[in-house]
Amino acid sequence: MSAKPKILAFAGSARADSFNKKLVKIAAAGATKAGAEVTLIDLKRYPMPIYDGDLEQANGIPEPAAKFKKLMIEHDGLLISSPEYNSSISALLKNAIDWASRPGGEQEPPLAAFNDKVAGLMAASPGALGGLRGLVHLRAILGNINVLVLPGQRAVSKAHEAFNEDGSLKDAKLQEAIEGIGAKVAKTLAKLRS
Repeated sequence: MSAKPKILAFAGSARADSFNKKLVKIAAAGATKAGAEVTLIDLKRYPMPIYDGDLEQANGIPEPAAKFKKLMIEHDGLLISSPEYNSSISALLKNAIDWASRPGGEQEPPLAAFNDKVAGLMAASPGALGGLRGLVHLRAILGNINVLVLPGQRAVSKAHEAFNEDGSLKDAKLQEAIEGIGAKVAKTLAKLRS
């Protein structure tokens, strides 16, 4: 591992003006302030076909999925902001997780992109629960594939009213809490490495 904890940050949304993209940037800033090296990515730049075992068998892991998986392997922790679609996570996010979980060869351990990662979760939604129901599913998925998901999470309700023009949150305490998720992942990784 590098001298600083390395954290990969992304949202499970492809929308250009996504509330979750704004939210994960805030958490990423908190992780950076806490001493981590953060890589913020947009899943839209990694267009992956819907996972299909026949496609994988015929052609291997598609290049965008392989690039995403490589980034996952290269980082120690994750910051994920997940939109809620029909009380669960987005197809985009689930598909990215599914492709990253695929084995990369005999030399690679199973679930290499997820083993021993530390994750911080958050959500933003126009709804009253702020995406909380989707986080329950995301936590379960990640926990089942060897990710240590930190207990503190936040869901931002009425997200269409929550952000300032500059992307910060109007509620200063909520801004601090989201930054705190990033900081907690960074600090937890630092403790685990010491």
